[in-house]
Amino acid sequence: ISWASKESYRFKKMKMQHLQSAPGSPPAMPVPEAALKISHTSPDIPLEVESKTQENGVHGNSRMQRQITDHSSTCVSSIRRQMNQSNPDFTVTQFQRQDSLTGMSLGQLKPELYKQRSLDVEDNRSSRVGSCGRLHFILKYDCDLEQLIVKIHRAQDLPAKDFSGTSDPYVKIYLLPDRKTKHQTKVHRKTLNPVFDEVFLFPVAYADLPTRKLHFSVYYFDRFSRHNIIGQVVVENFLDLVDFPRETKLCRDIQYVSSDNVDLGDLMFSLCYLPTAGRLTITMIKARNLKAMDITGASDPYVKVSLMCDGRRLKKRKTSTKRNTLNPVYNEAIVFDVPPENIDQISLLIAVMDYDRVGHNEVIGVCRGGNDAEGLGREHWNEMLTYPRKPIAHWHPLIEKKTRKNNNTLYKG
Repeated sequence: ISWASKESYRFKKMKMQHLQSAPGSPPAMPVPEAALKISHTSPDIPLEVESKTQENGVHGNSRMQRQITDHSSTCVSSIRRQMNQSNPDFTVTQFQRQDSLTGMSLGQLKPELYKQRSLDVEDNRSSRVGSCGRLHFILKYDCDLEQLIVKIHRAQDLPAKDFSGTSDPYVKIYLLPDRKTKHQTKVHRKTLNPVFDEVFLFPVAYADLPTRKLHFSVYYFDRFSRHNIIGQVVVENFLDLVDFPRETKLCRDIQYVSSDNVDLGDLMFSLCYLPTAGRLTITMIKARNLKAMDITGASDPYVKVSLMCDGRRLKKRKTSTKRNTLNPVYNEAIVFDVPPENIDQISLLIAVMDYDRVGHNEVIGVCRGGNDAEGLGREHWNEMLTYPRKPIAHWHPLIEKKTRKNNNTLYKG
């Protein structure tokens, strides 16, 4: 036997003796030499651990599970370290505190952030054809002092005019035709329901009240531009009020206007339609308190009436010119031939003009009549159709002319 064979036999014998000498160990099984392999990558495992592993294989699995768990925790801690390195200010307690303040979990939508706030585009559209809120006021006449006492109590449901959804309203008051005496309330900040409770006095004789007209203009204050008008309230025929001259409480709708029309004046005319003859008669009676257009403080007014259909002018007529006056009297009739089947398709555009010898004639103010008119213009037209062959007369306040993109009608003399 060679020396290598002797050493191999001695090694096997010593191995078997060592296993047999261990207490409680099962009888040794011969291990072929080819099955013994030496690992050069795994760490050395002590003999005690190896014997315990052979006694109960579950411990080895548990150790494997612990190693896997430790590995996953190591990955989590590594990710946390990366998060902390990328965002040093982020902490779990900070996130929890923010979550408790908002009361919402991460990723939950907030519908209120997606609601669009309009400065009342729809509200403005609706208010242009109707009311812009209501004005509460009290009228009383003092016969001893010959004074009209006006107390402005409050305004209600005014339209919002700024981005915060509120407004800064105030009221101007005239007793027309006197424009020199003007009163104004204080400006109330950030409210759509201001309470004024301010009293104003207008010296006027009781006999002159039928010819006077109380004009309220509701404005909103704008510190960065000119103050804009919200609407107006007009009170006339004081003697027809129920409790007047005693204390009379009134509440009127604030009517939308594009500008303050207090300086433009009023026009009285009558409408009469004869269906059998297809004849529409507009009688220009008179105007009052017209705006002064000349340097002399007067005007040379005349009235031009246009028969309109779908925004286009079909025919036009005009009255004579009254020189150097703000209260002209015309009593002139203008006649248009309109068949009954077309009466609902036409309307009237009435313009009070100031004659100018040198330059162009200027528009003092306009008013409209017809089914497409607003307010008094439509009511007057419907009353004419309800009572045919009967002249129906009304005063109409003049407003500034409106320019339309698709309307090429020019106000030339």
